[in-house]
Amino acid sequence: MSDIFSKKKRSQIMSKIGGKDTRIEKIVRSYLFSKGFRFRKNDKRYPGTPDIVLPKYNTIIFVHGCFWHGHENCSYSKLPETRKDFWQEKITRNVKRDRRVKALLENHGWRVIIIWQCEIKNIKLRTTRLSRLVGEIQGENTSN
Repeated sequence: MSDIFSKKKRSQIMSKIGGKDTRIEKIVRSYLFSKGFRFRKNDKRYPGTPDIVLPKYNTIIFVHGCFWHGHENCSYSKLPETRKDFWQEKITRNVKRDRRVKALLENHGWRVIIIWQCEIKNIKLRTTRLSRLVGEIQGENTSN
């Protein structure tokens, strides 16, 4: 099946996809701020340029888009029908990079928390995930 958009239009659409300050990130940051947490955002001093850094709690949070970071068994991470090999290779590289960055940060003593787009986008899951996040930051719960 071919793409429904021209190459030029597809390029224009893809160029509008942002890598930081996404709506999902803003929801997570807003929630953390309302709970009294203070943080740095998109700090380039750390591997992977984490979305949120909480130095007081020695915690780093990545807010991952399900598609771009290959969230397993998630409907948002379905590959496009066109150029499947290209997308599979790209997402695989992203997943490997994410694992490498997470291991590097953990080896330097950071607690790394991953929040998935689908956990925040889904209103029913959002409240549960955000309250669990507070426990993870405070060291009460270490599951991702």
